[in-house]
Amino acid sequence: MAAVLAMAVLTPHVAEAQQEESRLPITVYADSFEGQNSILVYHGLKVTQGSISLQADVGHTSGLDFENSVWYLSGNVIIDVRNGHLESEAADLTFENHQLQKAVITGSPATFRMQRPGSANATYAEAGKLVYDFAKGIVEFSGNATITEGGNRISSEYLVYNIDEQRIKAQSGGEGDAKVKITYTPEDPAEAATEDQATNQDEPAEEPEQDQDDPG
Repeated sequence: MAAVLAMAVLTPHVAEAQQEESRLPITVYADSFEGQNSILVYHGLKVTQGSISLQADVGHTSGLDFENSVWYLSGNVIIDVRNGHLESEAADLTFENHQLQKAVITGSPATFRMQRPGSANATYAEAGKLVYDFAKGIVEFSGNATITEGGNRISSEYLVYNIDEQRIKAQSGGEGDAKVKITYTPEDPAEAATEDQATNQDEPAEEPEQDQDDPG
């Protein structure tokens, strides 16, 4: 069973923003560093580039080369990207041309939170495994995946976000697996009225028209 829903859950044009940030300097921080057999090991690792930030207890890589490299992070992994925040136990990150291209994230569960500009509700998702393809603007969730925004919730064995199209695709794992479950919670009319009132108060009042009388 598969379901495709059009929901404005993610900010479009993330790939374009990432490309702009690929020209910014990359800074690596660590509590300690050691190298053995062409493998570099960082403890207390933090990597930053523009709005992107990576943190982990331990990070392994074959070389300090972000032009073409793979980093293996473990322990309290935190990844921050533009408007997004991910937490997991482990992550494999692929860099190409000084740009974060792909992240394979695992946890019990791994979590993902995205805050859309102009929205009071954050989008929250969790799964046993997340695959974030920054180049394609697609996030895949598998293993008891759920996504929640406001009072709405989708549960499935497999979920896919297409960021640019702002679409969610959900499907069950196959025969014997739980079906896709979608829960809608009706909006409280009182809360909706309060939000509308707050929005109207933020809008500038129209100035009254003045009579244009001829002088004299």
